[in-house]
Amino acid sequence: MSTSFWLDRTGNINPKSYDIVIVGAGIAGLSTAYWLNQEDPNLKIAILEKNRVGFGASGRNAGFITCGSVEHFNRLQHKYGPKLAAEIWRFSEVNLQLLKEHIIQDKQEAIQFEQKGTFSLASTAPEMQELNNAAELMKSLDIRVEVLNQNDCETRLGVDEFIGGIKYLDDACVNPTLLIDLIKQKIKADIFEMTEVHGIETQGDARLVKTDLHTFEASMVVLGLNGYSASLHPYFRDKIFPTRGQILVTEPIPRIMEGPCYANFYLDYFRQLTTGQMLIGGFRQIEKETEVGYSDHITETIQQSLDQFIRKHVPSVRDKKITHRWAGVMGFSVDGQPLVGSLPDDQQVLFHGGFTGHGLGLAFHTGKCTVDVMFGREIPSFISAKRF
Repeated sequence: MSTSFWLDRTGNINPKSYDIVIVGAGIAGLSTAYWLNQEDPNLKIAILEKNRVGFGASGRNAGFITCGSVEHFNRLQHKYGPKLAAEIWRFSEVNLQLLKEHIIQDKQEAIQFEQKGTFSLASTAPEMQELNNAAELMKSLDIRVEVLNQNDCETRLGVDEFIGGIKYLDDACVNPTLLIDLIKQKIKADIFEMTEVHGIETQGDARLVKTDLHTFEASMVVLGLNGYSASLHPYFRDKIFPTRGQILVTEPIPRIMEGPCYANFYLDYFRQLTTGQMLIGGFRQIEKETEVGYSDHITETIQQSLDQFIRKHVPSVRDKKITHRWAGVMGFSVDGQPLVGSLPDDQQVLFHGGFTGHGLGLAFHTGKCTVDVMFGREIPSFISAKRF
């Protein structure tokens, strides 16, 4: 995020004055605005976006609203223990409950929302054993799961060459841009698209948010930049890493899949849209060293792998053409959990991000927690940036 001397039009123009300025108009920024409205409907809020609303990862993801985090539950509990692993899982369950209660309501069909669960599939016996172990542990903690055999996979999902899996019964999926549009409709804020922030300065008790066209003055600033966080402030350089993910979509086929699926321990994922198209994303692991940074270009190696995977495992699309290929920049946190808090050297600049591929499953709730931090309320320790 930088500005050219030649393009800087601010000059001596008086700053635009707001109570709070939010940087980023994806699900993180819009969710923060929503919860600020609930806190105080009279707050004057500006949302600044360098492209257009939902242009980043919020409009480029696969539309999974899943519980948990980047690790499946068995590995999550090995890392944190069963109690904290369950707490992390419940946090994302609450995220979905809040979305349904406050945003989705009776608009499920309009935004292509379905809560039919998600599946984690195994292609080898060791993988299936690990999923079985996860299912047993989850059931002991009252997390709703179902174990599938090979025939279940074939008949309920229309897939080949998976020997079984488990189903997380309460997960959901959505058209992410329609969800973003719905949140936008429910917030009261001035949204400035094509307005890139290139710096934040201190002027007494105020913060000046600098862009090419305007300077915005506010008492508080919230960064909802996720993968782009480190491009604006160095605090995030060793905490949130920009990571590219790639996706393709086929032309539509008759409905065959009961719900979205993960494979290869969450690294690859696919689903059939309500409109019939088949979507697949992932395979970042085969070019892990280069799938970093702020570019959203696609690569031939990963796109070929996605194409081969979906045609191998989903017979119904083997003769169907690919209609869309794209990439997006996610924010992977250093420990896999999101960060919520304020900058150590400036308590008037808050943030949430580092969703590690699970923004739809976390950001509405972390937006609420960001507002909690702003108003001095406690938040769960596993998302608090004070852990670093």
